Amino acid sequence: MHKKIKIAIALSGGVDSSVAAMILKNQGYEVLAFTAKLFNNDYSSIVDNAQIVAKKLNIPFEVINLCDYFQENIISYFDSSYKIGLTPNPCILCNKLIKWGKLFDFAKSRGCDYIATGHYAKIMEQDGLHLLYPANNIKKDQLYFLFNLPKELLSKTIFPLASFASKDEIRKIAEENDLPSKSAKDSQDICFIQNTTSSLYIDNLIEHKKGDIVLLSSGKKIGVHNGAAKYTPGQRKGIGIAFSEPLYVIKTDIDKNIVYVGIKSETFTNVVKIKNLNIHDTRYTGNFTAMVKIRYNMPAKSALVELSENFATITFESPVCSVAKGQAAVFYSPADGHLIGGGFIY
Repeated sequence: MHKKIKIAIALSGGVDSSVAAMILKNQGYEVLAFTAKLFNNDYSSIVDNAQIVAKKLNIPFEVINLCDYFQENIISYFDSSYKIGLTPNPCILCNKLIKWGKLFDFAKSRGCDYIATGHYAKIMEQDGLHLLYPANNIKKDQLYFLFNLPKELLSKTIFPLASFASKDEIRKIAEENDLPSKSAKDSQDICFIQNTTSSLYIDNLIEHKKGDIVLLSSGKKIGVHNGAAKYTPGQRKGIGIAFSEPLYVIKTDIDKNIVYVGIKSETFTNVVKIKNLNIHDTRYTGNFTAMVKIRYNMPAKSALVELSENFATITFESPVCSVAKGQAAVFYSPADGHLIGGGFIY
């Protein structure tokens, strides 16, 4: 008798991971569901929902307490980044350190052969490399958030939702099978920011310290702000200065506590520099043309990528706006959209 393949699935209690777990079970795998408890306030409902789904599917379920680790490595990273004028992306780091870090280790300790999640992505093998490709549901494609995964773990990863073209299909499956998550809303904003908004969270995080708002083109002081770290490049709201044209944040100087502003055209640039590279497709070396995103919710744009050890210079064919230090720049194959790699803007 052949041993059943055992798969650990990260179960959040939401509709995506619930349907993913059901698909794996129906395909005949031995499925173990687990949820990480990441913080104390209001997170118990996520654990409870996941447990209800696991019970409905009749699969084993475990909770892993990672509150301290999450605080030390994700929340602290988020908080400290804003304090030094960076715009962090905690989901990218969480995927690497939590889902494909601590949870992957947990799955291994339970004798699992693979880890699975409800992410929308595909994994395909080419020339001995396991590469990430866009899921059929382009609207939900999540390669941007997965670029920093250790590439050696992709051969042990399964994305059961890769072939579905729309979220409506997923919800229909949940309804037809009466999954407890069938009417769950999509998660929004940052998971650990509870009972408030991201902007209020950041406002409370940063020391209120008055400083100058300076017009970049002239170097002239035109106003006063309440803490330079509260401002992000490209920001328009909250500047509060009457001017002949709408003003945008161009850059900040945290050390001098200065916010530089200008008109829309001044938010654009052709060149972006990144560091801490993670290259999945190692066939790409030196200089090459790729499609690049500097934030998740933008269309990828054609650019020349020049690699140099752990750094890269990206030169866009047409300018991009609102480049924020700390965010990820991720590049894709122009031919088929697979993930080449990425790094963090500095």
